[in-house]
Amino acid sequence: MSWKINIDGELCQAEHAKISVLDRGFLYGDSVYEVVRTYGSRIFALDEHLARLTKSASRLELDLPKTSWLREQIEKTIAATENEECYCRIVVTRGTGPITLDPSTADKPCTVIIAKDLELFPDWQYTQGIKVTIPMIRRNSRFALDPAIKSGNYLNSILALGEAMRAGFDDALMICAAGRVTEATTSNVFTYHSDTLRTPALETGILEGVTRGFVLDLATKLGIRWEECELYPEDLISSDEVMLTSTLKEVMPVVQIGSDTINTGKPGPIAKKLREAFQIFARERVQNGA
Repeated sequence: MSWKINIDGELCQAEHAKISVLDRGFLYGDSVYEVVRTYGSRIFALDEHLARLTKSASRLELDLPKTSWLREQIEKTIAATENEECYCRIVVTRGTGPITLDPSTADKPCTVIIAKDLELFPDWQYTQGIKVTIPMIRRNSRFALDPAIKSGNYLNSILALGEAMRAGFDDALMICAAGRVTEATTSNVFTYHSDTLRTPALETGILEGVTRGFVLDLATKLGIRWEECELYPEDLISSDEVMLTSTLKEVMPVVQIGSDTINTGKPGPIAKKLREAFQIFARERVQNGA
């Protein structure tokens, strides 16, 4: 099980990886990133993740390397680990420059690719479900630092997750200033009630999750009615099922929000059905070279 780091095209071991302390990603979180994983040693949904990386970079007016070069470096870095399955994080910062907020002073972007052994969530979280809470921290407004930009500035989620874990919960359910449910700290949120799968609309101020999109497509194929809408905490608490989706979680059932138990307090059949369908879809897709 090994790590490999790629900095601007050069591979190295983790202990030898270095970037400048004047890098704006380090100083200001002035960067964008994506996380991909493998199934059967093949990278899953790389096209979608690179497209979202490009969209995030465009919003920050940050120049990315060519997509073909990024793809080549990602594949090279993952292969160099010789791991059975990999987690891979792709980070592009605005680069180094004087200590000033002015983004025009940066010299050139810096690309860091981190590949390591894939650590899956424990099985008990899927069979028993996880517990989340609603922290005092609120999700950033999309008119301030838009959550639709997958940037390296993650303090909003870090503070929320820290608050949740100190209280004995597994994650935090992020609420916007208006009281609507947005997402969890690193995941999209779904609820199932009255035979309908629901998830917050993008306009609520959320990241357009790659897995979120696949789950909506799979729901359609499975004959599960779904809609994007405004959701409030009470909508989730009174629902039949709540689940989180992400690249690493896939489809994770939630059985408790704060002191409130969701339905029977056990994972429901829709979360299980969607996760099983997602895993089949992911493995078939990488086998077909997509």
